[in-house]
Amino acid sequence: MKIVEIKVMKGPNYWSVRRPRLIQMKLDLEDMEQKPTNLLPGFKERLEKMFPGMYEHRCSVGEPGGFFERVTEGTWLGHVIEHIALELQTLAGMDTGFGRTRGTGKEGEYFVVFSYMEEDAGVYAAKAATRVTQAIADGVDYNLEEDIMRLREIREETRLGPSTGCIVDEAAKRDIPFIRLNKHSLVQLGYGIHQKRIRATIASTTSNIAVDIACDKEETKNLLGASEIPVPRGVIIRTEEGLRDAIDSVGYPMVLKPVDGNHGKGATTDINNWDMAVKALAAAQVYGRNTICERFITGFDFRVLVIDNKFICAALRTPASVTGDGTHTIQWLVDETNKDPRRGFGHEKVLTSIKLDDFSNQMLEEKGYNLETVPPMGELVLLKPTANLSTGGTSTDVTDEVHPANIFMCERIAQIIGLDICGIDIMAPDLRLPISENGGAVLEVNAAPGFRMHIDPAVGLPRNVAEPVIEMLFPKGSAGRIPIIAVTGTNGKTTTTRIIAHIARSAGYKVGYTTSDGVYIQNQMLMKGDCTGPVSSTFVLRDPTVDFAVLECARGGILKSGLAFQNCDIAIITNVSTDHIGLGGIDSLEQMAKVKAVVAETVFTHGYAILNADDDLVYRIKDDLKCNIGLFSMDENSPRIKKHCKNGGLATVYENGYVSIMKGTWKMRVMKVAEIPITYGGRATHNIMNTLPAILATYLYRNIRVSDIKVALQTFVPSPTLTPGRLNLFIFKHFKFLVDFAHNQAGLQLLGDFVSKMDGAPKVGIISGTGDRRDEDIRDLGKLSAQYFDEIIIRQDKNLRGRTAEAIVQLLIEGIDATKTKDIPITIIYNEKEAIMHAYNTAKPGSLITIMCDVVAEALDMIKGLKEEEDKA
Repeated sequence: MKIVEIKVMKGPNYWSVRRPRLIQMKLDLEDMEQKPTNLLPGFKERLEKMFPGMYEHRCSVGEPGGFFERVTEGTWLGHVIEHIALELQTLAGMDTGFGRTRGTGKEGEYFVVFSYMEEDAGVYAAKAATRVTQAIADGVDYNLEEDIMRLREIREETRLGPSTGCIVDEAAKRDIPFIRLNKHSLVQLGYGIHQKRIRATIASTTSNIAVDIACDKEETKNLLGASEIPVPRGVIIRTEEGLRDAIDSVGYPMVLKPVDGNHGKGATTDINNWDMAVKALAAAQVYGRNTICERFITGFDFRVLVIDNKFICAALRTPASVTGDGTHTIQWLVDETNKDPRRGFGHEKVLTSIKLDDFSNQMLEEKGYNLETVPPMGELVLLKPTANLSTGGTSTDVTDEVHPANIFMCERIAQIIGLDICGIDIMAPDLRLPISENGGAVLEVNAAPGFRMHIDPAVGLPRNVAEPVIEMLFPKGSAGRIPIIAVTGTNGKTTTTRIIAHIARSAGYKVGYTTSDGVYIQNQMLMKGDCTGPVSSTFVLRDPTVDFAVLECARGGILKSGLAFQNCDIAIITNVSTDHIGLGGIDSLEQMAKVKAVVAETVFTHGYAILNADDDLVYRIKDDLKCNIGLFSMDENSPRIKKHCKNGGLATVYENGYVSIMKGTWKMRVMKVAEIPITYGGRATHNIMNTLPAILATYLYRNIRVSDIKVALQTFVPSPTLTPGRLNLFIFKHFKFLVDFAHNQAGLQLLGDFVSKMDGAPKVGIISGTGDRRDEDIRDLGKLSAQYFDEIIIRQDKNLRGRTAEAIVQLLIEGIDATKTKDIPITIIYNEKEAIMHAYNTAKPGSLITIMCDVVAEALDMIKGLKEEEDKA
């Protein structure tokens, strides 16, 4: 077995719109193709022994044990790999259960598709599942525990922490989108101009000055003390000499902790002698020279959480510990404690397993204990100096026990420091009485307080502490979204996208849009190249200046990693044709239509999918959609349009020389086509088509008026600036040059129809073929060229995509020869610039030279340069 490729889906995709996180592995079974599971002796038995939990995998049978039944009957190993990949993740604490295995169309080759929770873990699971399956098939031993532990490690290394994760989950419940901005805890909530950011539990609304104060423990204590908040006495020290003075001043028991520490790092509590103090000073100074020495306040460790200046909850924190039973050793008690099913590796469960370290040994030594000591019945043996859940501590919710005076004090503390998300550490006998009366004190104020102790306490009610964070960042009624219009189809995507962006910009929006030539933010190109995939879409959605997004979504990006957004407001599908058939596992027009339909399936139920009523495959997509439907057509008498509008639907049509909006039985003429520059007086039929969905999409926004649409269409002039590579006409003194990006049969046919309506003779075509297309597709380009051009120059793209230049030329010539009814001169010049130069130097008076360009920017720059030289002469 051989893994051919692994793709990571991160958004709605060909396999599933509702399950954005999928691994797609292309697998070549090679010689194993002829060996289904029922023909492999002992395979099922070895599989059941290694993965007894897979009995729960139902498969298509629908009942527990269904998958093993399939194995008994005989299934392909690709199907087994799918289920093992899912089970490996489950065993590593990532329970996810969607999978599909389908043939690619090539014998022995399969797409194995399964869901994941963490991307790196999903990729690892794909590779590990293949190794495991091979080992089971070969009957050799395999160390499964190594893979499970590595998956757990990957999960902890890459997943959002519990605090950040619960905020993101709460945002998702509110239908607020999110983008992870790095591999750590920096997350964007919302899109564009409405976005907010969080890093762990610090928000973009959190005061920088407040965080700075909270990180300076001495400054915090001074501010609180000046406001009559009970705080422990203490001083800052830097040396052992300073430590002696501090002991004389503060006395035992005491606490040492770094001034700039957090989450208990470097802190030592209940110090009772000089040796302990020296070791604690060294531990604190790992994190900085300045160390706080404070009186150790006896009592219990409480954490109070205040969000948006409101008390939310409180928890009692207990350090990692065991309770003696008078019979067993400390090591045995730790092992037994770690068997608690609520404890696990890292943050995978409510509690973290206790891991003994130097701090643990030191604390035991100070009591005269070691791991082999048998503590008396009922004795609490502390194993960590601080009560952090990440080191095995536990929490008990005490929210309902907090005295009103303490609630008032904590809300006041949050405002004194200035933190909108504030964790307050209190040491006190309890919180039922005001701490000013029971000897308690505020030890610290924390920016970025951990939420885990509140959302998953060991004892007591879990508290949804993420909800007030989201309510603070996004008040009721705000979802942090901006309008998103997504455009897909075989041809016309880029021009339609540009028209929509121009209309929205004319109406006052700050538009970000993606096209096949670049990404534009407020009409400034910030990324260059084919930018029709999810990375480019994300670029726009991340931009804090954008309040309207128009995203061109091409087939390649959808198949490679899915869409960048889970939902959009409006989706447009222009058409579906044979371009790219045979690539990426898409071998038919029906499959290609399914790829394009992914975009429409992401539309909100209140949104619109705008479909081409003249394209059978596109029109059929409406039957599977749950959103509103809008149609467009070049024929107002189309039965589909009539039926749709009769039922109260919206449509745009080309009728009697106008582009018009059909609203039920009403017709609203927007503009004469002859007055829309992009249509070249109506001769560019395909650009009439491109305006129709753009008009309907923008009309659906209340803030865009018909007058805005009309003005925008009048000012959208075909040019290298507004429409690079789309019908860019250069008029020289004795001939004309037309530049277009047509690169497939449908595009060339539309271009040819336009050229045939243009003045100019002879008509010269500079054409090429794309190497990764089917033979018949390349021949068709030759056939069409012979229909529309009197002379042909064959050039080549920079990237031949798997073919030789000679092979592509031969197929084009075969197409030309099969169609031509006249003698057509053919010149072969591989380099695009040289081909342009040849056409320029040999141009006959009155001729029209049309180039299907490869690198649009280079071709335009070259022709503009030639025009400028002529103008100077």
